[in-house]
Amino acid sequence: MRLKSLAIVIGLVVILTLTALPVMAMELKLAHYAEESHPAHQACLMFAEAVKDRTHGAITVKIYPNNALGSPPEILEQNKLGAIDMSLPTQGALDKYVKPFSVVMLPFVFDGYEHAWRVLDGPFMKWTAPMLESQNLVFLSNWEWGFRNVTNNVRPVYSPADMKGLKMRTPPEIQLQAAMEACGAVVTKIAFNELYNALKQGVVDGEENPLSVIYHFKFYEVQKYLALTHHVYNSMVHVMSKTTWDKLTPEQQVIIKEESRRAGQWFRHTMVKEEASLVDKLKEKGMVITHPEIAKFRAAMKPAYERIGEYAGKENVEKFLKMVEEERNK
Repeated sequence: MRLKSLAIVIGLVVILTLTALPVMAMELKLAHYAEESHPAHQACLMFAEAVKDRTHGAITVKIYPNNALGSPPEILEQNKLGAIDMSLPTQGALDKYVKPFSVVMLPFVFDGYEHAWRVLDGPFMKWTAPMLESQNLVFLSNWEWGFRNVTNNVRPVYSPADMKGLKMRTPPEIQLQAAMEACGAVVTKIAFNELYNALKQGVVDGEENPLSVIYHFKFYEVQKYLALTHHVYNSMVHVMSKTTWDKLTPEQQVIIKEESRRAGQWFRHTMVKEEASLVDKLKEKGMVITHPEIAKFRAAMKPAYERIGEYAGKENVEKFLKMVEEERNK
């Protein structure tokens, strides 16, 4: 009887000791390419704070903005290998590993933000999430980046004819290269962190990016003309190393996904709200704003669609366009 009582006491002591042990904290690295004043970074801060709060300090997130850990392709490669826990690549970066991501950036495919969000959050995510896992990445949620527009230092742009001969910088993404070349521009690839100086020195005439990038990275200082083409939509995609994901408890995994989506939704709506004022702000900074004839640009995109189809796979393009059409009128 005494032995039984002693065993119970020892068992209670062990349980109390284990529950009193401090929770081992896990610090996760989240790297991205946005500047610190950009809403993307603010969304990262929101995500990190919420995760720390909801996990009671068991998970903290250290953020590395503005390409602090390398260029976007380098960051994504480190994320795949597990050296970085989370990153925010665009579809154009992810398509190097999962081809269906390339179809998101088909020129003039979406009617607007709400249409794009329905497609990406719904059938597209269901289609591509398993493919990302095969690349050791977990698809947490879609964030934002925006519809892209053209800037240059040579002349105002109203139609594709005005693009002819312009030396335009694009990222190393065939969708953007094909869209610019279909308008008659001469495309040059320049790393994003070198772009401001390249524009300033006249290495290239222009570039194309969302309004938030043009404003927050101060391209208005080195570019005169802005054409609101909205030619391609793309967004940051919040992904996590599956190696890291598998170390989390099921409860922590739920928290990470929920807070990723929450931060992404805030980012989206903040960006859309901000864009309404950015045109005026850029005009105040001295940029000349034009509203091009979008129908003429869309009509010029057949060569771009053919090139993207060859790269992405025509079956992937057809599947995606079906999703786009099904979500169009919802």
